Amino acid sequence: MNTKSTIYNYALITECHVEILANDQGNCINPSWVAFTDGERLIGEAAKNQAAANAERTVFDVKRLIGQKFDDKEVQKDMKLVTYKIVNKEEKPYIQIKMKDGETKVFSPKEISAMILTKMKETAKAFLGKKIKDAVVTVPVYFNNAQRHSMKDAGVIAGLNVARIINEPTAAAIAYGLDKKGGEKNILAFDLGGRTFDVTILTIDNEVFEVLATNGDTHLGGEDFDYRIMEYFIKLIKRKPGKDISKDSKALGKLTRECERAKRALSNQHQVCVEIESLYDGLDFSEPLTRAGFEELNNDLFRKTMGPVKKAMEDAGLERSRLTRLYLSVEVQEFPRFNNSLEITLMVKSPIKV
Repeated sequence: MNTKSTIYNYALITECHVEILANDQGNCINPSWVAFTDGERLIGEAAKNQAAANAERTVFDVKRLIGQKFDDKEVQKDMKLVTYKIVNKEEKPYIQIKMKDGETKVFSPKEISAMILTKMKETAKAFLGKKIKDAVVTVPVYFNNAQRHSMKDAGVIAGLNVARIINEPTAAAIAYGLDKKGGEKNILAFDLGGRTFDVTILTIDNEVFEVLATNGDTHLGGEDFDYRIMEYFIKLIKRKPGKDISKDSKALGKLTRECERAKRALSNQHQVCVEIESLYDGLDFSEPLTRAGFEELNNDLFRKTMGPVKKAMEDAGLERSRLTRLYLSVEVQEFPRFNNSLEITLMVKSPIKV
């Protein structure tokens, strides 16, 4: 089970291959979102799709909170970026939700994670036609012992025996059968997730995996690029119509969704138009955004990712000429500029996208 900050998926591993299981809507990638409505609890796409209208009761990015302290600098920073309420309970961050009857409930990050794992278990059960008892859960390389233990606790709450916690790059290598292909291989995995960034150098020889070096940024991901677009439009709206939407959760929810769509569209288009009806106080919003403009807004973030790549290569003691393969995560594939930057930095051609 892969439980990244912004997506989750699940796979059936046999002796022959790895099969990614589709959800009830036929998709293999699922948003790591949980929503509480007046009538039910929603997980995945259903939760994300209603977020704009139910912002304060829709939870996302909870993995950024798991195993952390409330007073941690990054937790305090994240509190300003989410639309739900994070409160201090026993010096740990908890999510506070107002239920339909006016009652307020608090959930720990691992309880929210357990809800997602339960949904994954149910989907796997529907596919296999039998109960799921055991699971292997993947986590980022940088997760410390407290975070790994919390993820294991989440599995227990979901009714699973977590047989093992393994690092995401190792799981990806297994999924693509690299351990079954002969010869020694030196691999660089470049994984820009929704909210985190990891670079891992690993070597595989005779089905034995060894992580040579890791680097990255625990608070840099695809959503940071979305936020740059949002900040740009928020300032634009404040300057032109003279309206401040920065404190309105519903308006921010709508803008967040459209900025993410714009970012994805710019991966294969040179210009998009961001349009939102009744964004705020009767305002209909419509503004163009070019790929060049997007890259300029995020120029420092693009540059920021190359530092960990160089540092990981140095720490691994690996010459660029000995690098066998370069793997890019799904989020990275949406940014054509990454290909160019990595080809220049590592002197490789045509990175393998996974």
